[in-house]
Amino acid sequence: MWVKELTVINFKNYDEASISFDSGVNAFTGDNGAGKTNILDALHYLSLCKSYFNPVDSQQIKHGAEFFMVQGVFEKNNQDDLLACGLKRNQKKQFKKNKKDYQRLADHIGAYPLVMISPNDSVIVTDGSEERRRFVDNVISQTDNHYLDDLISYNKCLQSRNSLLKQYGHSSKLDDDLLNIYNEQLVTIGEKIFEKRKVFMKKFVEIFNQHYQYLTDDKEFVTLTYESQLLNNSFIQLLKDSLAKDKILERTTVGIHKDDLLFSIHDMPLKKFGSQGQQKSFLIALKLAQYSFLSLEKGFKPLLLLDDIFDKLDDKRTTKLMQMVSREDFGQIFITDTNLQRVENTFKSIQIDVRIFEVSNGEIISPLMYHGQDK
Repeated sequence: MWVKELTVINFKNYDEASISFDSGVNAFTGDNGAGKTNILDALHYLSLCKSYFNPVDSQQIKHGAEFFMVQGVFEKNNQDDLLACGLKRNQKKQFKKNKKDYQRLADHIGAYPLVMISPNDSVIVTDGSEERRRFVDNVISQTDNHYLDDLISYNKCLQSRNSLLKQYGHSSKLDDDLLNIYNEQLVTIGEKIFEKRKVFMKKFVEIFNQHYQYLTDDKEFVTLTYESQLLNNSFIQLLKDSLAKDKILERTTVGIHKDDLLFSIHDMPLKKFGSQGQQKSFLIALKLAQYSFLSLEKGFKPLLLLDDIFDKLDDKRTTKLMQMVSREDFGQIFITDTNLQRVENTFKSIQIDVRIFEVSNGEIISPLMYHGQDK
């Protein structure tokens, strides 16, 4: 699978741009704020129906415009598919494949898988467990059509149970029959999600370890561990045991919405004891493992988007990364960097072709160029 063409209209800082891509490595260079990352985000929209960076769709419309449109031609199984996403102010987002609307956007998720590696990923290490659960859920959702539906159902039931607990806080009366119904629903859906996460993590950790060892020449010992209250307890018993606490706090304190991933380096928490370079390598290994997992599960290669990843990696790790992703087991790749010379030198050193676009103020201003191996 690869993207042949991309067109954007009134998208972020672009009035209009049309780009034809190479099936291998494509790089965008230019100053910060020029619009390099916006091209990657447009691809993310077409793959996952939303921005990678901002959940508010209306904020993707260029200032002063009334709509945005993103359109791309994807080749998959030797067939071209035209994907289009558009939004008019104060209206519902539209998403089409070959000019036909999807009844549910969830039906599109996973059909054109994509992995983005970005400086924003640092929140997976530095922020709370919600970011790490979101990472896990994003990967599984692209391989399991029912997983996203289960998550939505679980969160609706969780909201209902929390509302019931809040009512108790105001009235000191609890509808036990309704509570039991919510408990049963949470357990049924929650256990299903837990089992899927557990199976996923067993496969994923092994792939992650391989990528991290490659990036660091096997010189650092790291661990990735799935943590869930359900690993050692039955969900229904957890709910019963926590009821007194839940009444006081007016929210559900146990369940798969408390799951987490534990990151460590040399048996110490990565967040506290990992250097910036080590944290960056850990995150890149996570995302490359996501890519490999999706590739194995889907039977074809996802898109790989690398946004401004050179700045916090030393030259050795950068070269190792580019060597890895430019091998035949990776497909189409998109890269952004502020330094044109760095992109040229990196790919010349590993003798890989790259198509380079220069970006300035929301415009692709230079003709495409090839650098890398001699043909």
